[in-house]
Amino acid sequence: MAKAPCLNGVKVGVFALQGAVQRHAEALDALGAEAVAVRTPEDLAGIDAIVLPGGESTTMSQLLVTSGVFEPLAARLADGLPAFGTCAGMILLAREVLDGRPDQRSFGVVDVSVRRNAFGRQVDSFETDLAVDGLAGGDFPAVFIRAPVVERVGRGVEVLAAVRDRPVLCRQGPVLIAAFHPELSGDLRLHQRFLVEL
Repeated sequence: MAKAPCLNGVKVGVFALQGAVQRHAEALDALGAEAVAVRTPEDLAGIDAIVLPGGESTTMSQLLVTSGVFEPLAARLADGLPAFGTCAGMILLAREVLDGRPDQRSFGVVDVSVRRNAFGRQVDSFETDLAVDGLAGGDFPAVFIRAPVVERVGRGVEVLAAVRDRPVLCRQGPVLIAAFHPELSGDLRLHQRFLVEL
């Protein structure tokens, strides 16, 4: 991953009990942010933003609860903590999960309804060049793995990119959600955009 100029030295938590943690941490470090592994409520102290990575959304939901992180993180998000959720992280930040388990919890900070694994199973994973509103430098190389999709967009949610006319990158206030895995692309522009907007 190419080294990018230091942005602002912010401290960004990465939920680290399950999911694609390391590549997000590497992207944040390459941009000059301090990536902090979040495994306990105490790890939330002093962070300026959080990344909820891809993984398995029901497992991540359960681990957020059993680790004691869910409630204090929910309070921080409600107070405006910036967040970047990718794949499963997008599901965790959505207001409604259309096909989740009855006991699956989400933070509900982005007014969207999402459907898990909407693009198919693991064998249906794909890559595509994605046109992202306001992103300089051309299309973004997006990697979709058992990806969710946004089925409903509420008021105040900005759709930044879509695939097959289905939203896959959205923003509401300080929260950015992506159905794909930007950390796997080697392209730092979305992480950079998230940090610049803090």
